[in-house]
Amino acid sequence: MKILLLGKNGQVGWELQRSLTPLGELVSLDRHSTDYCGNLADRDGLRHTLQTLKPDVIVNAAAYTAVDKAETDRDTAMLINGLAPQVMAQEAQRSGALLVHYSTDYVFDGRGVDPWAESAVASPVNYYGQTKLAGEQAILASGCQHLILRTSWVYGARGSNFAKTMLRLAAERDTLNVIADQHGAPTSAELLADVTAHAITATLRQPALSGLYHLVPSGETSWHAYAQFVLDFARAQGKPLKTATVTPIPTSAYPTPAARPLNSRLSNQKLQQAFGLHLPQWQGGVERMLAELS
Repeated sequence: MKILLLGKNGQVGWELQRSLTPLGELVSLDRHSTDYCGNLADRDGLRHTLQTLKPDVIVNAAAYTAVDKAETDRDTAMLINGLAPQVMAQEAQRSGALLVHYSTDYVFDGRGVDPWAESAVASPVNYYGQTKLAGEQAILASGCQHLILRTSWVYGARGSNFAKTMLRLAAERDTLNVIADQHGAPTSAELLADVTAHAITATLRQPALSGLYHLVPSGETSWHAYAQFVLDFARAQGKPLKTATVTPIPTSAYPTPAARPLNSRLSNQKLQQAFGLHLPQWQGGVERMLAELS
């Protein structure tokens, strides 16, 4: 089996290189690759790569993720998040490949307090969310075999993330102000990669599993509680921190070019039942990541 991984050097892509390697021949690309085109902004080059390599599985871990910049850089955001997945889906349908694609909680408007199910109506509140929804819709319209995995608040030990930022600022400042009215589940790139490998294997054996799923750990938190959790863990490990107080603030006190959904809770029940998985509480992955940093 041949697997094509796009976006190999992102947080999720980096972990996927580990989790996908045992499944078959893995070709990993990013936008700087020279042997084949891994640049999602080059649709012709991407199509040529897919037709040349003829992968059995396409895993798209590449995306335009600059949420605020997407409000003005609309053409590029839609090209990468909406139109490139359409090319992948068309080629997957033509060749019979399985397409794995990651999407986001930002396809929802953030109303209410209940976790969003896969069947809930998507209604993005920012342009980034619109582009990610366009990618989902293109894949569904193609009729290709697919796994669309929506997730939220992704972090990894590699690269920058919210926890690292909090630790850095806590070493510099007496107080921190952190948004307390946005709720979701911090999701580790490691968990995403491991579940992806399991889901690929299961779906190739049982094609009826093809579909849209929410892939997040269990439980929920706010950005404020997340920050407090990180700092409490660091103190318990003996890290010197200057911050004594983490002050909760509303989203309205920290305006950004792109609106953020307040409710990013995603129900993971469908995925757990379909693939026979137990998704752990979010705290365990964060603790593991913090331990790797120390």
